[in-house]
Amino acid sequence: MDIKIIPMDESCLDDVLDISRLSFAIPWTKNSFQNELRNNFATYVVAKVDERVIGYGGMWIIIDEGHITNIAVHPDYRGQGIGNTILNSMINICNEKCVKAMTLEVRISNIAAQNLYKKYGFIKEGVRHKYYEDNKEDAVIMWKRWV
Repeated sequence: MDIKIIPMDESCLDDVLDISRLSFAIPWTKNSFQNELRNNFATYVVAKVDERVIGYGGMWIIIDEGHITNIAVHPDYRGQGIGNTILNSMINICNEKCVKAMTLEVRISNIAAQNLYKKYGFIKEGVRHKYYEDNKEDAVIMWKRWV
């Protein structure tokens, strides 16, 4: 499978919205993504196969830290390394921008995602209690540091 990682733009939003709806209990709105695309701190990428968006990832980069906002892969493409490819591209972007650390929150029950992040050097450094609005689930705070 030939996966291309490119910057997200408005033309990707319908596919991204579908993936968000299929991936999250409280999906982001079109307006939320449009605001992110106009946000100077935000960097979003999409994974494409044959012009179809099959995954995306986003983060804010503020000074020398990157905060991952979300990574999602269409259910039809999960388990094929797409999340790895997206996360690796985001780490590469951070390296290019001299970012010294990346962070994220992930559901305490989402072991698959936690394992993906661990594979790339993220470690658990805390918990945000009752972080998720839909079910009050805790979030694990993970960090990857280069310093």
